[in-house]
Amino acid sequence: MTAYVAMLRGINVGGHGKVSMVDLRAAFSDMGHGEVRTYIQSGNVLFDALASAAKLQPALERGLVARLGLGIKVVVRSQAQLRRIIDGNPLAAGKRDRTKLHVTFLGAKPTVSRPSALHADAFLPDEFRVTGQEVYLYCPDGYGRTKLNNTFLERAFRVTATTRTWKTVTTLADMAG
Repeated sequence: MTAYVAMLRGINVGGHGKVSMVDLRAAFSDMGHGEVRTYIQSGNVLFDALASAAKLQPALERGLVARLGLGIKVVVRSQAQLRRIIDGNPLAAGKRDRTKLHVTFLGAKPTVSRPSALHADAFLPDEFRVTGQEVYLYCPDGYGRTKLNNTFLERAFRVTATTRTWKTVTTLADMAG
């Protein structure tokens, strides 16, 4: 069994996509996953499974429609992948305020390597680095004020995106371990 984290896009945010964590845990258990737990109310589910992350993502999305009636986009990472993401954060070094660090998880490898809309100077004082299926963000004025939000990144890369704070990313990796 492999420890995974499923990050659901856009639930329990601003009154949209309301899902109780009890129902969410039950849905994952009903889909046959073990050791199901949730972290905070924003759609972070830890669970064990035998399948690969690539196979889990569409299966979870179908299962959530069938069990909860909600078309929710899901991004899945293993505990090992989360550790590599944490260790590889190019923006975590130095004296940056860690409460301003975020990671946007992309649902697939982008079909566009570097969209023309992603010119670093256009987003200052925000900083970003795209590495594989992650976009590392540093938003000194807060994530709520950045133009580099999920919707923008989904349009730029043409894939599902969901963002978590640095604290949430590190906590999920610890919990999955």
